[in-house]
Amino acid sequence: MAVDRSLSFLNPTFRCGDCGCEVGFRSRRRSFTERFILPLFLLKPVRCGECFRRYYRFIFVPVKNRLSEASGLHPLAKPVANQPATDSRNVA
Repeated sequence: MAVDRSLSFLNPTFRCGDCGCEVGFRSRRRSFTERFILPLFLLKPVRCGECFRRYYRFIFVPVKNRLSEASGLHPLAKPVANQPATDSRNVA
């Protein structure tokens, strides 16, 4: 079954052009162009969840939030000084 690429905008789903993965994540806007010019063309930066390649997609294409924002995890978060270290305790 052949798919007509000219009508792909009617079905707004993310699909990576490199690996074919259907999971995409919102990517940070890096430059002036990505912050102010791309929104004028209704585009946003999206990153593939499998191969991490970056693309620009229409704002209507549903993608997941970035992993650090969705889970509340921050990779460079430092432990609080007043908390006791639980990994060195011997708990029975």
